[in-house]
Amino acid sequence: MTPIAFFDFLLPRRLARAATAFALGFTVSQSQTAELGTQMYELRERGTLRCGVDTGLQGFARQDEEGNWSGFEVDLCRAYAAAFLGDADRVDLVPLTTQARLDALGEGEVDILLRNTTWTLSRDAIERFTFAGVYYYDGQGFLVPRDLAITSARELDGARICVMRDTTTALNLADYAATHELTFQLVEVDTVRDGINAYDRGECDALSNDLSGLAGMRMTLEEPELHVILPDVISKEPLSAVVASRDEKFADAVRWVLHAVVAAEEYGVTGANASELAETSTSAEVRRLLGAEGALAEGLFLDAQFALRAIEAGGNYGEMFERNLGVSSGLSLRRGINAQWNEGGLMYAPPFR
Repeated sequence: MTPIAFFDFLLPRRLARAATAFALGFTVSQSQTAELGTQMYELRERGTLRCGVDTGLQGFARQDEEGNWSGFEVDLCRAYAAAFLGDADRVDLVPLTTQARLDALGEGEVDILLRNTTWTLSRDAIERFTFAGVYYYDGQGFLVPRDLAITSARELDGARICVMRDTTTALNLADYAATHELTFQLVEVDTVRDGINAYDRGECDALSNDLSGLAGMRMTLEEPELHVILPDVISKEPLSAVVASRDEKFADAVRWVLHAVVAAEEYGVTGANASELAETSTSAEVRRLLGAEGALAEGLFLDAQFALRAIEAGGNYGEMFERNLGVSSGLSLRRGINAQWNEGGLMYAPPFR
C-alpha cells in the first residue's frame, strides 16, 4: 500500500466511509476499526500534531524574528508528524513555560511535550503522564563570569544563583548544598530569557541549568567568551518525551518513532539515503526498520513506512544532534553519553523485529 493510499482512510470522512462500507457488506479492517476513538485517531482527524516546546532555548526550540522555529525538539516533533500524519509540516509548536508545561499536557492542549522535561519518579508516579523515551541525557551545571576566577561550584558558597521556577534545578541545588555544607541564595525566574537577562544584569552571581541549556544561554550573551561553564555536573537529567497517560498505544507509538531515528544512526540510515536503502538494502534490520518487510507496528496504528518518513523528515538521531547541538550548530556540544551504545554512549534502540 502506498503512503497516499494509507493516509486516504485517515481523512475526516473515513468514519462515515467505514459505516457505509459495513452497511453495504464490505470489509473494514480490524486495525481501522480499532483505531476509532484513540488518540492517534483524534490527531489524524484534526490533521496536525501539537508539540509543547520551550519558549526559546538555542539548540532545542527557538523562534527567529520571522517566526521560523528550529532546534532538536522541533526536528523531533516534525519526525513524529511525518510518522503519524505523513507530512512533517503538519505541526503546531506551542511554546510553554516550565510552570505551564505539564498542566498544558494534562489538559490536552498539546499531544506531546518536548520541552526539556526531566524524567523523575515523582513525575512518573502522577497518573496523568507517561514518559515515552529519553531523547537527551543531560546534567545540571553552572554558568559564571570568567572574571570571578571560579573553578568549582564548591566555591559558590553564599552566592546568588538564578534558577528556573518549578523545576528540579532548585531541588538539586538544595541537595548539593546540603551534601557540601554550602549556602545558596536562589533567584527564581520564569523563562530562559528572564534567567539570562537577570544574570546579565548582575542580579545573580551564577546561572544554574542543564548543561545543554547553559551552552545555548551563553551563546546569547553579548560576549560569550567572558563566561564559563564550570566542570561540575551535580545531577542526572534524562530529558524525555511526555504524553498523557490516557492512551498506552499512542505512548508506544511516540516511543518507537524515537527508537526509529536512534536505530537509523546505528544502521547508517540517513535522511538522504533512507528511500534508496528501503529498496536496495540487503540488511534484514534495515529492511524491517524502513518497512520493506512487513508492517510491524500495525498494532500501534502505524503503517510500514512510518520510520522511513520520520527519518526523511530531519535525518537520524546523529544528524539531528549535529545540526542543532554539535559543531555545526555553534554550541559545539560533544555527544558524550548521548552517543550510540556501541560508541560508549547510552543511545540504544530495541530490535525492529
